[in-house]
Amino acid sequence: MKLLAIESSCDETSAAVMVDGVLKSNIISTQLIHTEWGGVVPELASRAHQKSIIPVVTEALQKANINKNELNAIAFTRGPGLLGALLIGTSFAKSLALSLNIPLIEVNHMQAHVLAHFIEDPKPSFPFLCLTVSGGHTQLVWVKSALDMEVIGETQDDAVGEAFDKTAKLIGLPYPGGPLIDKLAKEGNPDRFPFSLGEMPGLNFSFSGIKTAILYFLQKEVKNNPNFIEENKADICASVQKSLIDMLLRKTKKAMKEMNCTQIAIAGGVSANSGLRSRLTEMGSELGWEVFIPAFSYCTDNAGMIAMAGHFKAEAGEFCGQDVSPLARYEL
Repeated sequence: MKLLAIESSCDETSAAVMVDGVLKSNIISTQLIHTEWGGVVPELASRAHQKSIIPVVTEALQKANINKNELNAIAFTRGPGLLGALLIGTSFAKSLALSLNIPLIEVNHMQAHVLAHFIEDPKPSFPFLCLTVSGGHTQLVWVKSALDMEVIGETQDDAVGEAFDKTAKLIGLPYPGGPLIDKLAKEGNPDRFPFSLGEMPGLNFSFSGIKTAILYFLQKEVKNNPNFIEENKADICASVQKSLIDMLLRKTKKAMKEMNCTQIAIAGGVSANSGLRSRLTEMGSELGWEVFIPAFSYCTDNAGMIAMAGHFKAEAGEFCGQDVSPLARYEL
């Protein structure tokens, strides 16, 4: 099975080639144009995907040393994501599959994030718990099998990645601010500015309250000292990061206990955060968990994870027709 995969859900245009479950290439083109706007602009994202998709697919095939006529199927991100961006990837996949007379495989982006753990060793065994954290999603997913997953807890408002990025904007960091907060946090004192953590029932999350608390805290301090943010930037970043990770790990610990589980995985863009990775590893060591953390290249949006999901779906014979259309919202 020679599979081409396409990812275009947000601001990365990516293509990958997988042969019999082995990833042969994974090309990612990140859109830098959004930096000047402080966030992703959907129309600009769609235009950038249009420009990048043919060069990215061409490079993925060349790196894998595969001719397009050798392909057996094409997997693509159907959703969730920005509708205009998804349309580019979906339309390209449908057109190429039609011209080559090969089947299509539609992939749920969030399912693919979880299955990124199966690209390389070590791999978790089923069932396991996955904390999926990104700019748009914060979910606790009970993974029964590659194609059977259940969301047992999720954010009721903002995602944790959004909380990182909006905090970064408040303190004057460019977009995307999450990685910059992570970098500055390494130089700061995480206990300098404590923030109260809101509590949601069950295994659900809420990040709108802490975002508001950070905003009011900064406004109060800047009123007393206009240079407060610049003078304390590292400590602010460290304190905010600690609070957000505390919220994630508190619910994760609760879910692991409720599910009687000993295997925990993390996925999504925020899983690249060094603070989260190290603290989850420490917690796992203390509580006897097996912790699975993907390589950095498989944390952010990439077609490698789409290929992995496509591989499992192809094995199960789950293909789709040319009448498929993208979904901005697509439940797991």
